[in-house]
Amino acid sequence: MSDDPFAHLRHDLRTPINHILGYTELIEEELADGGVTDHAVDFQKIRHAAETLLGLVNANLSPEGVRALSSGSQVASKPKPHAEARRNAEKEDGLAPIAGAILVVDDLAENRETLCRRLRRQGHQPVEAADGLEALECLRREPFDLVLLDVMMPKLDGYAALREMKRDPALREIPVIMISALDEIASVVRCIEGGAEDYLPKPFEPTILRARIGASLEKKKLRDQERTHLHTIEETQRRLSKELDEAGNYVRSILPQPMQEPMAIDWRFIPSTELGGDSFGYHWIDDDHFAIYLLDVCGHGVGAALLSVAAINVLRSCSLGTADFRDPGAVLSLLNEAFPMEKHHNMYFTIWYGVYHRPSRTLRHSSGGHPPAFLLQDGKPLEKLRCPGLVVGVMPGMEYRSDLCTLPPGSRLFVLSDGTYEIRRPEGGMISFEEFEAFFEEHGMASDVLDRLVKWISCARGGGPLDDDFSIVCLDFP
Repeated sequence: MSDDPFAHLRHDLRTPINHILGYTELIEEELADGGVTDHAVDFQKIRHAAETLLGLVNANLSPEGVRALSSGSQVASKPKPHAEARRNAEKEDGLAPIAGAILVVDDLAENRETLCRRLRRQGHQPVEAADGLEALECLRREPFDLVLLDVMMPKLDGYAALREMKRDPALREIPVIMISALDEIASVVRCIEGGAEDYLPKPFEPTILRARIGASLEKKKLRDQERTHLHTIEETQRRLSKELDEAGNYVRSILPQPMQEPMAIDWRFIPSTELGGDSFGYHWIDDDHFAIYLLDVCGHGVGAALLSVAAINVLRSCSLGTADFRDPGAVLSLLNEAFPMEKHHNMYFTIWYGVYHRPSRTLRHSSGGHPPAFLLQDGKPLEKLRCPGLVVGVMPGMEYRSDLCTLPPGSRLFVLSDGTYEIRRPEGGMISFEEFEAFFEEHGMASDVLDRLVKWISCARGGGPLDDDFSIVCLDFP
């Protein structure tokens, strides 16, 4: 509570004086706008008298003023800025830079009328409310850019109305300027802490009122723009996320189905993002030749996925000029010419490509910068199948060669990407390639080896998304 016992008395006395000042200034302005000079001196006398009386109320109806009067002295009143100077400054400004819909809340009709007339002169669209309850109804019924809220009102005062506004998610962003004849610092602090944008004492200076309204409307405009931009960004992100999901579903849809005959094939594919750069496939070239391939495009995202899909579709459809798709080295050489990195946003890819000849049980394979495939046979150490060769798309004119090996019955082949073993541990460091080989030495022939691998990698990673796409294909040759 206030320690000033004269605060409410000053408020009650200043209210009618403010009415006189407000109406006098408005009449003077309207007469000046119309070129009427008669009675100007009379209105000036009224205004000067009201300003003097207001200064006396402010100076003497305070604890200090009363003590001074009791001691026989007099407290000098603070001079008010000359009304004509204020009027001229306002006139020079013209219409407000930003016009807004403003709710004027005051229990006195005279206060609302003078304030609304001034706001209309500045180009705003004011609406009146007689108390806090009526103000809340208006705010929930139609949009406003600003609220000029009186503090002392019946039914629901300005403090309570401000509190209700800030509790309502639909209203809390509307700026509020508190206006009151109370001149107590505690009242100002209470309003600002309650969420008010600003505070103006009565009688308000028109130019100051104009400036405060302009600043509040400018802030609201910027906040509205930020919310609009944020909404646009969120909508764009949702649309992009949906499109990425659709693209990811398409990428997964072109992956081949596991098969059981004439050889058993299974795989695991875990992209590090919505769209990865890994892709793989297998198909019969003819009755005797079966192609197996896995490629890894540098980077992630849309660009990497598009290049990956394009290359895979070329291999699936065997549409690479005059290429003999039974010759892995020739296939990689033509891929290198068909996908130069300078024509694909400087992206390149690694690839392992093999062709199984069923009658001879031989596997011809070639690779370009890709990790080796693992060949496992019961009772034999792990064999790494890899031909030296540069990544595809980096250097035109490269010739890739092929190697040949035999696949006895019971052989198991793993074709994989580097994302299966380049796994970062939570405590630092990465899984070594030797650890990865040791895992396959121990578990490679298990029936659930792929599930064991995914579990081992997940534990080593410590959860969370992978840094790179995880792709592995397992082929069993009966």
